[in-house]
Amino acid sequence: MTNRQQGDRLDPATVIGAALELLDENGMDALSTRAVADRLGVRMNTVLWHVKTKARMLELMADAVLGEIRLDELPSAPEERVLELARRYRRALLAHRDGAALVVGTYGIEPHTLRFADALVGALLECGLEDREVAWTAWALTYFALGLAQEQQAAGDRPLGEALANAVSETTHPSLHRVVAHLAPGSFDERFEFGAAAILAGRPSPGR
Repeated sequence: MTNRQQGDRLDPATVIGAALELLDENGMDALSTRAVADRLGVRMNTVLWHVKTKARMLELMADAVLGEIRLDELPSAPEERVLELARRYRRALLAHRDGAALVVGTYGIEPHTLRFADALVGALLECGLEDREVAWTAWALTYFALGLAQEQQAAGDRPLGEALANAVSETTHPSLHRVVAHLAPGSFDERFEFGAAAILAGRPSPGR
């Protein structure tokens, strides 16, 4: 089969699938439209025909990652539903190498992204918040999940907790030294649960 014939049978979903495979194998730094073309055995122009630019490809990849989030079998209680949606969002980011860096680097107004956002906002509306607090709480939860997931993926298997402990001096950094044991990379799951619950619990009361 010629490159042209293969290109004729491509569609954006196939291109994005190949791009996500490359992301998982090699990370964001090695991702390019040329690498995707090589993976598919086509010319780079064929890939660009479907995704236009690398920036657009990254947007579609980010949306595909969020498309992996299941929105069924959620808790009926709205606050529990919010927390479960935040957990699923974080798991989707962590399911792909550099997944958080991919999503945080895009501004996706795409179907899967909007579908998830609508579910999160809907659950927050059921909590009785006013519209502004709903929007801002949704952003706070999203940014928190993105930031923590990005930190976790960047840390990898490196002994950052030990490095931080060695860098913090009881004399020079007394406050940080006191709590540094609780900032170890192994506590990401617990830190996420604490932070997400704190954001939701600390929201303004309706009418404030």
